Amino acid sequence: MTTLSSKNCSFQYQLHHITQPLDVSCLLFLIILGKTLLNILILRIRKNTYQYFMEYFCISLAFVDLLLLVNISFISYFRDFVILGIRFTKYHICLFTQIISFTYGFLHYPVVLVACIDYYLNFSKTTKFPFKCQKLFYFFIVIFIWISILAYVLGDSAIYQSLKAQNVYSCQCPFYVSIQSYWLSFSMMMILFIAFIASWSEVVTLVQAIRITSYMNEAILYFPFSSHSNYIVNSKKILLPKLIICFFGTWFPFVLLQVFILLLKVEIPAYIEMNIPWLYFVNSFLIASVYWFNCHKLSLRDIALPVDPFVSWKCCFIPFITHNLEQTEKPLSIIIC
Repeated sequence: MTTLSSKNCSFQYQLHHITQPLDVSCLLFLIILGKTLLNILILRIRKNTYQYFMEYFCISLAFVDLLLLVNISFISYFRDFVILGIRFTKYHICLFTQIISFTYGFLHYPVVLVACIDYYLNFSKTTKFPFKCQKLFYFFIVIFIWISILAYVLGDSAIYQSLKAQNVYSCQCPFYVSIQSYWLSFSMMMILFIAFIASWSEVVTLVQAIRITSYMNEAILYFPFSSHSNYIVNSKKILLPKLIICFFGTWFPFVLLQVFILLLKVEIPAYIEMNIPWLYFVNSFLIASVYWFNCHKLSLRDIALPVDPFVSWKCCFIPFITHNLEQTEKPLSIIIC
């Protein structure tokens, strides 16, 4: 294993040699095919909202994966051909995958940063554009991010030298591991761990009292509480355990997977690690963070907040004496956490 780093850049990445012949292109084809099918499945089963930046970026990621799959399939089928005076061979399958790996590896921080800004602006309603203008704005932002990162990858001297050196090892195909995804995952796991430890007793109490029911043809969680108690919904301390329950209720298996990856120091190629399930996991974490930091702005009724395609953040708080939620005209209070 060889580790490469650039002294002039603020990134690090690792190089690993797969000691297989270049018919490793078959393995790459199967991996990208599986990832593409997963992308299609996730995009079909999720709620179609198309209201925020993260959703548009996920669509663009699925499109780039599809392009890479078509590229690998085309080169694998024709093996050796010339287009516009450029000769393409199986070597280019590995080369294109490496370039995509570097590009994916540098996308984590920019995507998360733009998503945070997007949710903040939408939540605070400091900017309000027509829906068509907003879609066009997201489209150009996504294109700008892809072009910027790709230009950075192709223009970096350290990356160029590593890609050039790979041509020497014609029977090996290295892959790259992004340090950005590692630190992002590590930070999220640490925040979740601290949040759970800080409110574990409240979480246990709520789990014991939690009920799942249907209200207006939509599944919600409701937490019984005394109607005579001095209950402050917009308190961060009160809201935190409910956010934890909602988040872990959907993403607990994925959290365990991230913990195992971090503990075992599993090194996953960047072209696999940057995927739509991972982005939606990060998206749910960001939405929960936005709700928690802005809990004082939450309204109990008729409030439009960021919509999560996977996690239902709807929590219903009703008195102990109410036994059938469907029979009530309206619960005592509903909060979209």
